[in-house]
Amino acid sequence: MKTYAGIPEENASLENSKVVLVTVPYDGTSTWGKGADKGPELFLDASENMELYDIETGTEPYLEGVYLAGEISENSTPEAMTEAVYQKTKELLATDKLFTLFGGEHSVSIGSIRAVGEKFENLTILQLDAHTDLRPEFHGSTSNHACAVFEANQKHNLVQVGIRSMDVEEVEYLPEGRVFFAHEIANNENWVNDVLEKVSGNVYITIDLDAFDPSIAPSTGTPEPGGLQWYPTLELLRKVFEKCNVVAFDIVELMDSAYSKPSAFLAAKLYYKMLAYYHINKD
Repeated sequence: MKTYAGIPEENASLENSKVVLVTVPYDGTSTWGKGADKGPELFLDASENMELYDIETGTEPYLEGVYLAGEISENSTPEAMTEAVYQKTKELLATDKLFTLFGGEHSVSIGSIRAVGEKFENLTILQLDAHTDLRPEFHGSTSNHACAVFEANQKHNLVQVGIRSMDVEEVEYLPEGRVFFAHEIANNENWVNDVLEKVSGNVYITIDLDAFDPSIAPSTGTPEPGGLQWYPTLELLRKVFEKCNVVAFDIVELMDSAYSKPSAFLAAKLYYKMLAYYHINKD
């Protein structure tokens, strides 16, 4: 039996786990760097090579259990993939465990955010990303990676962090007062608290790894200079888990390349840190 991070089977069963993890190896609409379909495999491999004691919190998050709920392999069309993710998310949300997802390109988040938004009222979507992903449609599809949070922005409180690339057509869709551009973050020592003021209630966190600077996460589909750094990002996430009720999160856009190992390990550590923050605030 394959388990998340190679943890013991008793910590990996559905009944003994407080967390469920689904993978979506989809890369059907990416337009430059290809290979995000290999992201989940790289993430799981890196996770098996982590130390499982979290120094910062003094905890071993895996002891709370992580159930590896399989992969969603539907890739016939972007819309079919979105529907498959939506249905699987609904199924897993019914278990009342923390829902987590690892992609795949960012379009995989559309279906999961849709399902989470149906279950939880007063939902904030906290998006860490280099790109706004606010196009109503792109290349003939509303389920394109460039449309990843368009629907979420129409229905929920969207807060965007780390943005440094967008198309002019997206300007009209920017959530007013809730976009934290990377060039502004670079000159604002109080940016973490400013973001926290906009985040409340139930929260879904979606992290595109290109939110990070390519110096620490180079293996992603569209790496953009000037990105987020590791410790300030962890500070933000830790405070979000302290303040709010995080009900789900995803990490996307890990790409297979010659430089994939550092990025895969960052993704693995990021996921595990988020589990640590979740559990210490639930106990």
